[in-house]
Amino acid sequence: MTSGGETSGRETSGSGDITRTLDLLWGTGRRPSRGPKPGLTLERVVEAAVELADREGLGALSMRRIAAELGTGTMSLYRYVPGKAELLDLMLDRVQRTSEDPGDFGDGHWRSTLEVLGRATLALYRRHPWLLEVNQSRPILGPSALDGLEKVMSRIRPMGLSDPELLSAITAIEGYVVGAARTQLYQQEAERTSGLTDAEFWEAQHPVLEKAMTSGRYPVLASLAEDTFNFDFDHFEFGLQRILDGLELFVTARTEKAAPASAPPSTPPSTPPSAPAAGPDRSAPPDRSVPPEQPS
Repeated sequence: MTSGGETSGRETSGSGDITRTLDLLWGTGRRPSRGPKPGLTLERVVEAAVELADREGLGALSMRRIAAELGTGTMSLYRYVPGKAELLDLMLDRVQRTSEDPGDFGDGHWRSTLEVLGRATLALYRRHPWLLEVNQSRPILGPSALDGLEKVMSRIRPMGLSDPELLSAITAIEGYVVGAARTQLYQQEAERTSGLTDAEFWEAQHPVLEKAMTSGRYPVLASLAEDTFNFDFDHFEFGLQRILDGLELFVTARTEKAAPASAPPSTPPSTPPSAPAAGPDRSAPPDRSVPPEQPS
């Protein structure tokens, strides 16, 4: 979707020359030793492409347009990148660069890490809404993408889940965020294209909805609290916390189930019973051969 609200065709990651893209991402390709010194860098080309997509959406992205943004000829860009498909994969990896500050990944607890992941991913889609136009079901994994995954995985390992389960936890968070980001983007586009704010849009429906609520046809809806549809309620944060609550219950149950099996079975002590204390044997019958002493 473009910033003007128009929908462009969906792009697909990994649709270019995979080998060439990997060479560019990881810096493993051969560099030309002859010819004039390049006036640009691959990094600058990718940055210009990201800036253009951020402003105008993927529909505006073309090699000619990027060249114009950089003040160079279109053909000169092909010295740096084979084409638009490979450039898109470089853009995807570029915007996923993570912070080097360990504190940016939470307080060290796995739940805090996943909270940060959810909020940071939503912020990523807000900064680069064109990401929602890209089918990333088969991504080309570059250094930035793997750096981010490494940092998250290393911090959620204490959950005690299997590796596929850990990856599934990350996927669940990211899937939830994509849905929330898409909803927010659609709301922004609706406001932009209609010229009505959310409040104005719902106010226009108020007279009809009020009659419907007093008709008796919708008793449950009519009984809802006045703040049910309050715009100030943070639906994203509520949903994120409930997902994390579910994961926490699962982790706790898994830990409790594994605890008895890992503890050694209790065994009786191997030491022999202690000998009885010195004194008369009260289990034997009294000796009647000596008469009891009579009181004086």
